[in-house]
Amino acid sequence: MKGELLLLSSVIVLLQVVRGCPDKCRCHSSTDFVDCSRQGLAEIPSDLPPQTRTLHLQDNQIHQLPAFAFRSVPWLTTVNLSNNSLSNLAPQAFDGLQHLQVLNLTQNSLLSLESRLFRSLPQLRELDLSSNNISHLPTSLGKPWENLTIFAVQQNQLQQLDGALLESMPSVRLLFLKDNLWKCNCHLHGLKLWLEKFIYKGGITDGVICRSPDTWKGKDLLKIPHELYQPCPPPAPDPGSPQTQQPSSAFGAVPRPPENHSSGERDPLGCEFKPRPRLVNLRRAIGTVIITGVVCGVLCLMMLAAAIYGCTYAAITAQDHGGRLAQTSEPGKTEGKELFDSSPA
Repeated sequence: MKGELLLLSSVIVLLQVVRGCPDKCRCHSSTDFVDCSRQGLAEIPSDLPPQTRTLHLQDNQIHQLPAFAFRSVPWLTTVNLSNNSLSNLAPQAFDGLQHLQVLNLTQNSLLSLESRLFRSLPQLRELDLSSNNISHLPTSLGKPWENLTIFAVQQNQLQQLDGALLESMPSVRLLFLKDNLWKCNCHLHGLKLWLEKFIYKGGITDGVICRSPDTWKGKDLLKIPHELYQPCPPPAPDPGSPQTQQPSSAFGAVPRPPENHSSGERDPLGCEFKPRPRLVNLRRAIGTVIITGVVCGVLCLMMLAAAIYGCTYAAITAQDHGGRLAQTSEPGKTEGKELFDSSPA
């Protein structure tokens, strides 16, 4: 009797598992993994097993994500939506996924992202937005991402990147920015400063290659000297309003140089002309200290060699001079002795 009950309960559990798996998906109950990839799906299946933790939806034809698209699977930790046709993500599309750690949205048709889109993903560790058509990222994508370690936006249409977004990722260690339409003018100088600090702390990035202006096209942003950057022009004040303090950028305030009344020319990049402040470069400062130390060391060695050479030369000269004096004094002594011997007794 007990064996029959055990068999019946096993059949019921098996039926529940089979019933809980969508027709075009493969469910692995032992690992809580559901694979719905390459099935021509146009939307998220509604009958996913609630215990699912890893969900693969790549290589389908999903065009949009509605609000609470994953409400039936609140325990998800990994979602792969790569190589779909996503162009519209509702601001609340990922709401309810408190445990999500990996989100892959590569190779879609995303143009922009709502600032509220990822606000309900406090455990997110990896976010891949590469190979889309994103031309703008908001200042913030939700609360500070204390756990985010990988952020990828390569192969998009980005020209600038706001500093507040990067500052909200204190734990990021891998940053992929390559193959965008980076415009290396004064507005991107803050990104250069942030990347230098990021790399100095051990972060890894694939670099920022300038696409414009023509002067820097094909150049690495990190290799452009700081001195060649101009401060960004301040916004034009409203007529009749008193002059107020200039707002600071996300990476720090950009000082405004004094106006040049003798010439009204401006930089072709839309930035103020000279004079410009000399910005601090940590690598250059360290390099200067090292070079100064090497030069001082070489000078000390030269002075030591000169002292040794002088002492040696003085000793040799003194020895030679002493020998000559001894030779000249010998005949005098002989003559004096002869005169003394020949004198009358």
